[in-house]
Amino acid sequence: MSPPVPDASRGATTAGASTKCPSCNAPVAADLPFCGQCGTRLTQARAAHACNRCGRVNDHGLKFCPACGAAYSDTGPQAAVPSAPIKGDASVPQLALLDRDGQAAQRFALQNAITTLGRQGADINFPDDDYLSPLHAQFLFLDGILTIRDLGSKNGTWLYLEEPHRLTDGDLILLGSQILRFRRLGYPGPRPPEQDQTRRLGSLTPSADIANVAQVRADGSPRDIMTLSPGRTIRVGREQGEWQFPYDSSMSALHAMIRSEDADFVVLDAGSRNGVAVAVRGERRVPPSARMLVGDQMLRAELG
Repeated sequence: MSPPVPDASRGATTAGASTKCPSCNAPVAADLPFCGQCGTRLTQARAAHACNRCGRVNDHGLKFCPACGAAYSDTGPQAAVPSAPIKGDASVPQLALLDRDGQAAQRFALQNAITTLGRQGADINFPDDDYLSPLHAQFLFLDGILTIRDLGSKNGTWLYLEEPHRLTDGDLILLGSQILRFRRLGYPGPRPPEQDQTRRLGSLTPSADIANVAQVRADGSPRDIMTLSPGRTIRVGREQGEWQFPYDSSMSALHAMIRSEDADFVVLDAGSRNGVAVAVRGERRVPPSARMLVGDQMLRAELG
């Protein structure tokens, strides 16, 4: 019995629709669910597509890109910055990993529009850092602008201030090794007079506390609380100021100020050695040379 004759049309179809295994890079027919070399499931690997705007690869079934919000059905203008810049291009931003002396020990080029950082499973991994979540933070580089977003990490992503920051309700501030939480209280309503018209003793200045800042323990519970009122400025430090932390060796003698500006409050660095950082909420723009604390890793943005 003669051997079966190969179907030329089938072979041509298979060759024309071949793909590569994401694990071992072996060529595999596109209609096969598994790689014949290493056994990797291929249908899962292909169950994704890239966003037309920012280039992030997302699972099928999503109507909008979780990174930039673009609809997958949108065929409008594409992003001006390519999703994979050419290596060596001066416009490619880098993250410099800083040592304890503030010197760059290693650099990571952000080659894609979306780059994740974490302990495992991210584009940039620090597997020995127990303070990092598996997927901790995400960097987005579009139109020459670098932004950072926290991915729901347990310890937060911190951006060090280069200018005064106007506080909003729920902001977390890092001073030395102390985490402070800012809360808005609102203006108290008028106090009704006593029935017998007797006046109560007590301080009349300040007349209203409209916000507070609480020291946060590792379990998230508040400890010391400092109240804030219009016209009141709080100085924070290890040895100087209205709020002192003499046990925190990473805090400068006078570290930061929380200043009243009408009904708002602004935090600013008072020339500290280690800086003042605010936890990233939503998407925050990263200025050139800005420092970030992600887990136990101190990073510096280097933008071309």
